[in-house]
Amino acid sequence: MIYARLVVRICLGVAFWTLTATLFSKAGSDPERYQLSEPDTLSVAVTGDMPGLVADDGALSGYDGEILHRAAAKLGLKIKPVPMEWSGAIAATQSGRVDIIGGNVAWTRQRADVLTMTDPTAYFQNGITQKIGQNWNSLANLENKKVGSMIGFGFLVELRRLPGLQLTLYDTPDAAMRDLVIGRIDAMIGDPPAIDYAISRNSKWQLHTIPFVDNNPAFPLLTSTGRQYVFGLSKNNQALAEDLSREIRLLWSSCEVRVIGKRYGLVSDTTFTPSTDNFRAGVDRPTGWAAPRCPQ
Repeated sequence: MIYARLVVRICLGVAFWTLTATLFSKAGSDPERYQLSEPDTLSVAVTGDMPGLVADDGALSGYDGEILHRAAAKLGLKIKPVPMEWSGAIAATQSGRVDIIGGNVAWTRQRADVLTMTDPTAYFQNGITQKIGQNWNSLANLENKKVGSMIGFGFLVELRRLPGLQLTLYDTPDAAMRDLVIGRIDAMIGDPPAIDYAISRNSKWQLHTIPFVDNNPAFPLLTSTGRQYVFGLSKNNQALAEDLSREIRLLWSSCEVRVIGKRYGLVSDTTFTPSTDNFRAGVDRPTGWAAPRCPQ
């Protein structure tokens, strides 16, 4: 797999945050309030590929991986990666077999019903991955085209509604992108951070992604702006979720999130721009809550 095999050992990042996990004080946190599967240890479900969160010699790498290392260190917690399939990760988090799931995990109302979710680590907007030289940015551009995507994405039902679209599904993003490079498909819709990461490390592919400009309410999963990536914890771990959210917001207030993102090819403004629709307020956040962003 491209993402598994292209895991670059971000030595300064991973080594530094592994070390600081033993050096930071526990000021501002009280681990005894947390419901952990092991004392003073944050067991992390690792299900995905770069650039979200992957295991790397017992530590975490990736955008969410670095953020979680920093937050855990500030809270006086060690990190324990627990590799598992995505299909069982949410249930494992609910039951307390692991403490947290992250790595390009999108907030949805359905997930908020069964998990306690942190403030967002990043935002995303779907787009059309295509060859450089094409500038497709709307649903209409995909009509009568051969389009690739991955099995299991929620937006597939919306893609299938587009006139004349011929949909090919792949097990992995790298398989779809290879077919796009050689012309077997015309475009691809997938997980934005994973695609950005792969493109940043394979410039010879001559691919780019352009976000949808439609923002069409009839196609919300495809075209909504500012959707959120979060960490999910069990409903019993509200205190830990709140403390992690506090540390995440500090990274937003210093805009360190952009510095971390750049290491993984996450440089698009859409990654750091929340939706104008404050959709979590009154759902799993107070009515006055606002999604974090970098200072203007």
